[in-house]
Amino acid sequence: MERLLARILARITRCGSLTVIFASGARTVFGDGSGDPLTVRFTSDSWQRQIVFDPELKFGEAYMEGGMVVEQGDIAQLLALLMSQVGLEVPSASAKLFLRLRFLFRRLAQFNPRSRSQKNVAHHYDLDGRLYSLFLDADRQYSCAYFEAPDQTLDDAQLAKKRHIAAKLLFDRPGLSALDIGCGWGGMGLYLAGHAGARVTGVTLSQEQLGVARCRAEERGLAGRADFRLQDYRDVPGPFDRIVSVGMFEHVGVGHYDEYFGKVAELLKDDGVALIHSIGRSEGPGITNPWIAKYIFPGGYIPALSEVLPSIEKAGLLVTDIEILRLHYAETLKAWRERFLAHREEVERLYDPRFVRMFEFYLASSEMAFRHQGMMIFQIQLAKREGVVPLTRGYIAQGEAALRNMENESRPGLRLAGE
Repeated sequence: MERLLARILARITRCGSLTVIFASGARTVFGDGSGDPLTVRFTSDSWQRQIVFDPELKFGEAYMEGGMVVEQGDIAQLLALLMSQVGLEVPSASAKLFLRLRFLFRRLAQFNPRSRSQKNVAHHYDLDGRLYSLFLDADRQYSCAYFEAPDQTLDDAQLAKKRHIAAKLLFDRPGLSALDIGCGWGGMGLYLAGHAGARVTGVTLSQEQLGVARCRAEERGLAGRADFRLQDYRDVPGPFDRIVSVGMFEHVGVGHYDEYFGKVAELLKDDGVALIHSIGRSEGPGITNPWIAKYIFPGGYIPALSEVLPSIEKAGLLVTDIEILRLHYAETLKAWRERFLAHREEVERLYDPRFVRMFEFYLASSEMAFRHQGMMIFQIQLAKREGVVPLTRGYIAQGEAALRNMENESRPGLRLAGE
């Protein structure tokens, strides 16, 4: 099995410098010698065999469980090396079989009725709240930031994301009703209530997120304009002037897209505007990585636009704008990973070293998927009739400028000590 793994690695690793120490103690160097040298050690033949048969699942498990140890470099560098190889192939016949089977049964894996949806959400979002405070921005935005400049900080880029979305939603007068589907810890909804003058209803299936969102609304004096609920979007009554959903669509499942957009159409007023912000894949339909599905986001799926647009058409909605954000999420994930690792010891105290390795692998593999494997963000703006959205996109920059002025006006002034 060691020889088979060595042949696979030789075929995959055409660039870079990767030294592998096999369980037998044998040491082999792969690649063309370019780049920073990396060294990996396998601790048992069992883990080597499992990776050969099912690399999509077992590679991450081996790192989590200590079956694969990165002795020079780190897991992010290793994943970058492997995932950036040109013409990367499925390494074995058994791996191809697993991929075919997973694609065949993907709708079953993504079957998300109400009860299962809540369980899936709790798996990831009801973790100890202190964990997310260690690596997210101050507003707890757990979705792709919008980097207006390469050197922009994570907090400023997350604020820019909220501003960009609010501008696209055309809050042209105060008092408009807005639904936030998958409101998280309330950041987007509170921004719309505080800066766009909206009356916001935010829904989540996470008890942990709901408690934080409600507390934040009270602290900011926005409880009268931002109502957060523990509720499935399918049970929300309408209608609304505006609908926004950021980072929730990935949890819907491909078999529920008609239901999702049908509900959006039902809840959106005739002169309303909706904005769906989601991770997408640029290379056509696929499957959820089995390691991610098992350990991070059960029931989740990243869609291709070709899977999404037919359901929008069936719902009778008009696509008024689509924007693709390419490397913004890679930079977001890099910032999260660096912050997470800076607090490694604190996370170990909350959980254990295995959890730290699991979460590190999740952040690193996600980042490299955006850098090297065609993952992106799409923002789809929707309406029910023509003429609701301006003819050109100049209104977005104008809206951002107006919101930026409001942000500056609402910031507390500097005070001297003792004042």
